[in-house]
Amino acid sequence: MSSASGNVRPPETSAQPRAITGASFTGSPLGKLAPTGIRPWIVLLEAVLLPALTLALGWWLNPQDPLWVHADFHWAWLAPMIVALRYGPLAGLLSASVLLAGWLLLHHGQDEPFPQVFFLGGLILVMLVGEFSSLWVARTRRAESVQHYLHQRMEHLIRQYYLLRLSHDRLEHELIGRPMSMRDALKTLRGLGSMESDAQTLLRLLSQYCQIGAAALYRVDGDQLDTQPLSSMGAPITLDNNDPLVRQALETHKLCHVVQTLALKQQSQYLMAAPLLDLGGDIYGLLLVDDMPFFALQEENLQTINLLLGYYTDGLSTQALAQPLLQHWPDCPAEFAFEMQRLWHMHQTTGVPSMVVALEFTPTAIERDLPQQLLRLRRLMDETWLIQGERRALLAVLMPLGDSATAEGFLARLENWIHQKESISLADAGIFPHQLPLSQTPPLGLLQRLHEIADAQ
Repeated sequence: MSSASGNVRPPETSAQPRAITGASFTGSPLGKLAPTGIRPWIVLLEAVLLPALTLALGWWLNPQDPLWVHADFHWAWLAPMIVALRYGPLAGLLSASVLLAGWLLLHHGQDEPFPQVFFLGGLILVMLVGEFSSLWVARTRRAESVQHYLHQRMEHLIRQYYLLRLSHDRLEHELIGRPMSMRDALKTLRGLGSMESDAQTLLRLLSQYCQIGAAALYRVDGDQLDTQPLSSMGAPITLDNNDPLVRQALETHKLCHVVQTLALKQQSQYLMAAPLLDLGGDIYGLLLVDDMPFFALQEENLQTINLLLGYYTDGLSTQALAQPLLQHWPDCPAEFAFEMQRLWHMHQTTGVPSMVVALEFTPTAIERDLPQQLLRLRRLMDETWLIQGERRALLAVLMPLGDSATAEGFLARLENWIHQKESISLADAGIFPHQLPLSQTPPLGLLQRLHEIADAQ
């Protein structure tokens, strides 16, 4: 629905958690192997101070062997191991170099052999611990990245679910407010023929289908409205002939709403003014709407109001609509001609299409009485005309508010019917369909086309 739209921002594409991406030491070798949230100078400080503190403790506890080179356990390597475990192998090597520098400083000028095995074993141990640290830092970073991405996806799905729920609530509200389909509404309007006696029925239909809360229908005399409405519903409406929305609707002969007056920096006491036009474009009356839900004031609902008003006013001119077609084709049923003209006029004003499906019957199909059988399968709102040609017959089915999909569905139903009845297809039964969109050809030309198909050899 166009619009419960609330734009949803797509999830971020970066998979890096904020704690990692925001504070890594970009560019430094240490940061490439140990991308933590700690600043570089803190890492360097720990890598130097921990082994230095170990040397100080060793000097205090064991002055003869501060590094515990000759002890049963080399306690001095705990400091580089801790640094390597926290920050990776490079930081551990830096701490090991501090121990090496400490040994050289403490034994400067002494004739003591360099403890090669002590430092080689310690370096290997630090490198192994650092490699283990790097591996688990990478795994942890990957897990945090996946968790961050899943969290973003969850937020996105929650927003989508919330919007879907709002859309569902709105749709449910509209379905409660619209207890009938458009075909039911047109069926109700088809039987109306007097503006004075049927005005209340029209308003009630608009209230049910278009969610209008308060409205009044006035007859128009020239460019002025009668003081008393033909019918009204909801709260009483005060008539103002000089209201900018009323004047705009009377001048343009088009439906006008409050957004248009606000765009012109004008104030109107009405939400909508919709004229009822006859075939010549003159105004029968004017519908003034004072109250309707906010979400109902949208393009689709306004088009529906225009459609219902146009269908209603065309029904007031039944004979005038059908007369041009009946003069050329006297054998055409008056209801078929009138409905075709009304639907053509509706398409011209609102853009809603209609369709004519012509079923061509061969002599074999006529002998089996298939035209009469298919007449009984027509839909409730459809109008039909059975044309008898020289050698074949043609059944024209006029489908209001239909398009090619509607025609295909109708033909599929006929195909299924003939298959269940005789286990053959429409073509095998001698029935050949033609689809003639009413939106592309005027009624007079379309009737001419129907006769050409019926009279074809």
